[in-house]
Amino acid sequence: MADVVDPATRSRMMSGIRGKDTQPEMLIRRALHARGFRYRLHCKDLPGKPDLCLPKYRAVIFVHGCFWHGHDCHLFKWPKTRPEFWREKIGRNREVDALAEAALGQQGWRQADIWECALKGRGRMPLEDVISNCADWLRSDRHRLNIRGA
Repeated sequence: MADVVDPATRSRMMSGIRGKDTQPEMLIRRALHARGFRYRLHCKDLPGKPDLCLPKYRAVIFVHGCFWHGHDCHLFKWPKTRPEFWREKIGRNREVDALAEAALGQQGWRQADIWECALKGRGRMPLEDVISNCADWLRSDRHRLNIRGA
């Protein structure tokens, strides 16, 4: 199936997609800050440049977009246009995620992944539940947390 828009329009649309300060990330940031958690943003000195870094808790949080990280949920669907490009791109994103996770673990950091499908779409959870799970995890000694939609 051909794309529904011309290549120039598609290029403009794709260039407008941000890697930082996305809507799901901003929701998590605001809610955690309101609960008293203080963090650093996009820590360049850590593997994978986590979205949130909480040194006090030796924890990092990634807010993943389901499409860009190839999440197995209703928000992800393989594009029909240029499938080989997208399989390679999303496959590489997954590899980078796995390498960052391993490196963070070796450095003693705890890691949380909050998926976009937990915050939007038909399987979304109430934001309060997502933040409560995250806050409980931060105060615990558990190494990993994975929050995804229903």
